[in-house]
Amino acid sequence: MTEEPDHGTDHPFDIVPPAAIRDGTATDAYFLRTETALDGADRNPHVVAEVTLGQFPSGDPHLFAGIEDAIHLFEGLPVDVHALPPGTFFDGGPVVRIEGPYRDFARHETSLLGFLSQATAFATAAHELRRAAPGTPVVSFGARHLHPSLAAVLERSALLAGLDGFSHVAAGEVLGREATGTMPHALVICFGRGEQEAAWRAFDEGVGPDVPRTALVDTYSDEVDEAIRAAEAVDDLNGVRLDTTGSRRGDFRHICREVRWELDARGHEDIDIFVSGGLGPADLRELRDVADGFGVGGAISDADSVDFGLDLITVEGEPAAKRGKLSLPKQVYRTPDGAHHLGLAREDGPADGAPLLEPVVEDGEIAAAFDLDESIERTREDAALVFGDED
Repeated sequence: MTEEPDHGTDHPFDIVPPAAIRDGTATDAYFLRTETALDGADRNPHVVAEVTLGQFPSGDPHLFAGIEDAIHLFEGLPVDVHALPPGTFFDGGPVVRIEGPYRDFARHETSLLGFLSQATAFATAAHELRRAAPGTPVVSFGARHLHPSLAAVLERSALLAGLDGFSHVAAGEVLGREATGTMPHALVICFGRGEQEAAWRAFDEGVGPDVPRTALVDTYSDEVDEAIRAAEAVDDLNGVRLDTTGSRRGDFRHICREVRWELDARGHEDIDIFVSGGLGPADLRELRDVADGFGVGGAISDADSVDFGLDLITVEGEPAAKRGKLSLPKQVYRTPDGAHHLGLAREDGPADGAPLLEPVVEDGEIAAAFDLDESIERTREDAALVFGDED
């Protein structure tokens, strides 16, 4: 039986350490028992495995993400891995293909699916928001709804989908990007009722010159009243944020229009209206012509994990898929009409199709480099094919 490493228990938070993910003990117990059984039987067959969401194209595209982390599971292992590039839309067929001795990568299935399932869910949800307001800035505010260890995954997925920024500072340090944000109600409350001007001025005087001056204007008074007061209290105010709770909101579209009217009537046409607070795609579609920007949290972070599965499809070169799965290695293609075509890897695909599964690990060596900006551009280009001009 394989002796597992001791990672210790001196952790102040309930976070599985990176070392456990890398060595494969961050796994389901039955994979370690499978190793024991295979060792006892002196068996380690050469297999091909595929990760799929559905067997055939379904017409319901998801945005692939998470492979940037997942490939590091296979460093130093005698395996080859092909995968969709991040920023690719798919609606069936494999997103990852692994070939090698099964015993050498079996324990990594749990972490592999976790890396892909969560990030793809975030990216898909974020892109739905992007499509709901294609010409309006949208910022991810969702990190507060997640375990903090997932913040960088969330924010990278949001950027991949085409969102314009995010709020989490430590995630920004991981990604090499700067977090953004306005001010919380707590800042205004610290100055007290009737002292909103003091809070707005303190923010203006306290933050750096590169921080946009956006005042939160719904803490104690009517949004229109506080928006006008903020515009008069802070020179060169960039914007106002409406974060009104659902229980007090009423007709949010009407509130935005009223704030816009009253600001414009006083010569503040250059002050933007930024909207947040429990928004989803339908809200963005309704408000995108009366708001200059959105902050969205739960609509991204609360996305249901994508139900990827990993299945062996060949053993020692022979078809071996279980019932309900498709045997033999496959390739998927993007055709010029935006379709997702599935075929056998050993056969030629459609003449006008571009193969999507690419080498990312070759005999344990990382064979792909992922640049976030390039992935964001891939999302944009692939979305134009898959969704056309629909928004």
